[in-house]
Amino acid sequence: AMEKSYVPMFLLLIVISCALAKDAGKKDTKDTTAKPKLPQTLSRGWGDQLIWTQTYEEALFRAKNSQKPLMIIHHLEDCPHSQALKKVFAEHKDIQKLAEKFILLNLYETTDKNLAPDGQYVPRVLFIDPSLTVRADITGRYSNRLYAYEPSDISLLYSNMQKALKLLKTEL
Repeated sequence: AMEKSYVPMFLLLIVISCALAKDAGKKDTKDTTAKPKLPQTLSRGWGDQLIWTQTYEEALFRAKNSQKPLMIIHHLEDCPHSQALKKVFAEHKDIQKLAEKFILLNLYETTDKNLAPDGQYVPRVLFIDPSLTVRADITGRYSNRLYAYEPSDISLLYSNMQKALKLLKTEL
């Protein structure tokens, strides 16, 4: 008798963050042909007057050398949750002012597992201190996505930024 031991495995995760598609945008052939004349600003809309680093490596180097904490925002262009958070972040005057005290980086995806302590969802915001330790202890309000913030959580993100700066003074 032929035995069919085929069990379909479907894991449906219902979360309000956007799934991170590894190949999203990679197959675009447009990238190679039509290059825009001016590079998009590194802020990508998160704060055009702020100084943003280009790569994770550069950000780590600058955090260590300047003794400033690093704030990393993971987001995706086609994620409505990323877009919504970006809008309130960019329009929040106190956050924009406080952000000047950080080394700043926004990314679409990362290969460093330390930057995805509980998964690769977006948007997520992580802080790294100048000793280059990921501050996994600075979290948002969702237990299933510790580093996620929604527009309504913007004041929590602000106080977490203050926390990241305070830790700096007490620990170093």
